[in-house]
Amino acid sequence: MICTNNNYKEYVDARAKKSNILKDCTLAFLVGGIICCLGKCMGDMYKALGVSEEIVKILVPVSLVLISVILTGVGIFDKIAKQAGAGTLVPITGFANAVASPAIDNKSEGFVMGVGAKMFVVAGPVIVYGTTASVICGTIEVVVKWLF
Repeated sequence: MICTNNNYKEYVDARAKKSNILKDCTLAFLVGGIICCLGKCMGDMYKALGVSEEIVKILVPVSLVLISVILTGVGIFDKIAKQAGAGTLVPITGFANAVASPAIDNKSEGFVMGVGAKMFVVAGPVIVYGTTASVICGTIEVVVKWLF
C-alpha cells in the first residue's frame, strides 16, 4: 500500500490518543506551580539558615538542578513528566532533565562518544535558539530605546 499524506493523516488520527486539554493544562499548571513553590521554599530556608542573598540566588537553582538530575537518574522525573507534561518544563528543571536524560541513555557508549557527545542532543538547540532569540530581542530593545 502506498502511503500518501492523506492516508497517513487518517491513520494517525484513527490511532492517536485523544488528550483531555483541561486536565493536561491543570496538571501542568499545578506541577509547575509546585516546582516554583519548592524553589521559593528552598530560598526561604537558605535565608533562614543565615545564607546571604547572593549565595541563595546560586543555591536555589543548583538545588533544583540536583533534584531534577537525581529524579531523572532513578526514573521518577519521566513518570512525573508523563502526567504533568509541560509543568515539568519550568526552565531549570526541564533543562536539567534534557541534559541528564541523554547522558544517562548513552552512557553505555562510553564517556566521550556516549555521555559527552550526546549530552546536549536535546538541550543544544534550546541553548542555540534561546541565545539567538535573546540577542535579537536585546538588539530590538536597544534600537527602540535609541530611537525613542
